[in-house]
Amino acid sequence: MDKKTMKAAIAAQVSELTEHLVYSALAGSCKDAANAEVLRSIAAAELAHAGFWQKITGAQAAPERLRAGRIILMARVLGITFALKLMERGEKRASRRYGDLSSAVPGLAAIAADEDAHERQLLGMLDEERLRYVGSIVLGLNDALVELTGALAGFTLALSDTKLITLAGLVTGISAAFSMAASDYLSSKAEGDATAGKSAIYTGVAYLITVILMILPFLLIDSKFLSLGITLCIVISIIALFNYYISVAKELDFKRRFLEMALISMGVAAFSFALGYVLKGMLGIDA
Repeated sequence: MDKKTMKAAIAAQVSELTEHLVYSALAGSCKDAANAEVLRSIAAAELAHAGFWQKITGAQAAPERLRAGRIILMARVLGITFALKLMERGEKRASRRYGDLSSAVPGLAAIAADEDAHERQLLGMLDEERLRYVGSIVLGLNDALVELTGALAGFTLALSDTKLITLAGLVTGISAAFSMAASDYLSSKAEGDATAGKSAIYTGVAYLITVILMILPFLLIDSKFLSLGITLCIVISIIALFNYYISVAKELDFKRRFLEMALISMGVAAFSFALGYVLKGMLGIDA
């Protein structure tokens, strides 16, 4: 075996050990017994694959504990679905890597078939509450980002004091959060949805968290234009992080969704900024 192939084989061995560590940890924290059993089965298969590579390489390899810890932490914070989707991407990379090495390593085709079976198992087992209510979270986030971005931009032009802007923004944001949650509840209830209350809570909480993050710069910084600039950066960051999460967990196109939300939010902010300037002049307000 040449140096290049040996290096690739050792990398595969390390990857299998790392994935065994992750799957084992996720199985231990999984509340669904059926899902936990599938994860344990996959963890055992990954360990067997690592043993296969050890026979090829003759090397004692160790898992990448930092990478494993990062994925396990993601599962605890962002949900097991998100972590498993990241693992699934790793499984796809492993399948491609095995395809490249199959001519040099006998018996590799069977392991590649195992990796594909793991993918199908993972796709069939994912069912997490936070993703069932992702529509409600999107509703709360979208509305808060668009509405409050525009409102804060308008307030920044119309008002001179950041405390006044903070007050106006909080009143607008909190009122809108309760209004949006109530509307979501009544709409879901009218459609006979038994989970209308939980859906409304997800919508309202997503809205409130977004409001707090967007208002913070005006609360902490005296310069209203600097505060607005930081708020717009926060808006872009929220859009990017949320769309990355959804693109991984639900296998959607990140770029298209991110650009769509960002352009709408920034467009509304620009329009409201200009509107605040015009209305301030028309009404003769100097506050």
